[in-house]
Amino acid sequence: MNDFFNTIPSLPWWTWIFLFLFIVAIYDIFIQKRHTIKHNFPVVGHLRYWLESIGPEMRQYFVANNREELPFNRIERGWIYASAKKENNYEGFGTDRDLYAHQHIFIKNRMMGYVVPEGHPNIAAPNFLPCAKVMGQHNNRRKPFRPSSIVNVSAMSFGSLSAAAVEAMNKGVKKAGAYHNTGEGGLSPYHKHGGDIVFHFGTGYFGVRTADGNFSMEKMKKLVTDNPSIKAIEIKLSQGAKPGKGGVLPGAKITPELAEIRGVEIGKDVLSPATHKAFSNVEELLSFIEHIAEETGLPVGIKGAIGKLDQWEELADLMLETGRGPDFITVDGGEGGTGAAPPSFADHVSLPWVYGFSSLYRVFLNRNLTDRIVFIGSGKLGFPAKAAMAFAMGVDCINVAREAMMSIGCIQAQACHNNTCPTGIATQNKWLQKGIDIPLKSDRLAQYFNTFRKEFLEITHAAGYEHPSQFTMDDVQVNVDDNDLNKSLASTYGYNKAKVPFTGVQELKDCSYLGGRN
Repeated sequence: MNDFFNTIPSLPWWTWIFLFLFIVAIYDIFIQKRHTIKHNFPVVGHLRYWLESIGPEMRQYFVANNREELPFNRIERGWIYASAKKENNYEGFGTDRDLYAHQHIFIKNRMMGYVVPEGHPNIAAPNFLPCAKVMGQHNNRRKPFRPSSIVNVSAMSFGSLSAAAVEAMNKGVKKAGAYHNTGEGGLSPYHKHGGDIVFHFGTGYFGVRTADGNFSMEKMKKLVTDNPSIKAIEIKLSQGAKPGKGGVLPGAKITPELAEIRGVEIGKDVLSPATHKAFSNVEELLSFIEHIAEETGLPVGIKGAIGKLDQWEELADLMLETGRGPDFITVDGGEGGTGAAPPSFADHVSLPWVYGFSSLYRVFLNRNLTDRIVFIGSGKLGFPAKAAMAFAMGVDCINVAREAMMSIGCIQAQACHNNTCPTGIATQNKWLQKGIDIPLKSDRLAQYFNTFRKEFLEITHAAGYEHPSQFTMDDVQVNVDDNDLNKSLASTYGYNKAKVPFTGVQELKDCSYLGGRN
């Protein structure tokens, strides 16, 4: 026997390879039953599955052209990366975009644009761009809040994102004077690094949850009292990735830390219901909003992906009748986002952002209610030209999710749902998270926001305005189809946005309840 083992190391290397391939072939043919290709083509069949697994990367880097990919093409990703790194984000030799393509955006510049006068806040701070409206002012909340940035981090939970990613984002929004929406996973220690917070919760009530899964007002009051960085509260009715479908948090992902933050049991699957337990109709929702606002003193808003309008119309009618209502409304696009969802939901349920927002805005515009509400857009709006279109349609602030992820290193691997994100952003894998340099990435998110606001202001000034809130539907045109060629937003969507009260950026800067930088 010893003589046999002594002969093993002397075998040629190719013999070991042949032996290994022979064993694989035996396994493919006689043991495994799941894959027909591997059975019929042993050994070689593995190549097919390997090539399939790296297909997205191959297409991203070698096959797709600069403008072809979705959700974000190479030019869009490159602009975010360069902006976040403070590198040259210009392009030369003219655009390679098809200017006659359907839905291409044209922003009308003025013959002589707006000139920033001496002493203006934008002289010293070219990226100072606060929201023109105040959350909670109309409803006389005790703690009204004016976001000091028109672009902010959208709802992404700790659990979906890694601890390092959440911490980098929170430190980044502090540097940029923006706010950080927690997502429905609750307020984690990684959200507590100085950035303004919008606390967001959904049907699972994570962080403000009773043992039996209901909403706890006592926990909400304690959370707000203990964390003065929370400036507003957002109730999620639905999200673009999966409107009308509750989330699933597998027990295997629930660490002791996650269990404590979310108020759930370790190792046990958590199934969020599709609808809320705290209310079951629009009138009850309105009472729920007012109760939270009264108990906490904070502005309270709602978030939804838009489909049928009947209940939104009911909400607007009740606001007219009672004088009560949400302080802000976040409109999510049906394009989906960081939330994992079945393709049938992500592809087909709820309207894309431009259709959804224009439909919803008209509901409140027709009842003269737009002055009461801060409208927030969320759905691939993290680029200055798209932001101009959104503001022309009636938006007051923009939330960005995937764009914020890209600013801290996301490469659009589209692995958010399987815990294998190679950049450590959308995974709980400790090894992958170690690749995130938190101070560096927080600087990059802040720089992306600063560059975004600076370029957006330059577009605003080119159009003849001091602040984006002054954009109108006639300032932007879109390609519609071959018959109409292009139309203004007003002609395309059938309304003109309401005028936003605005006297000057200096007044916004002097506002006593300005968040972030004050």
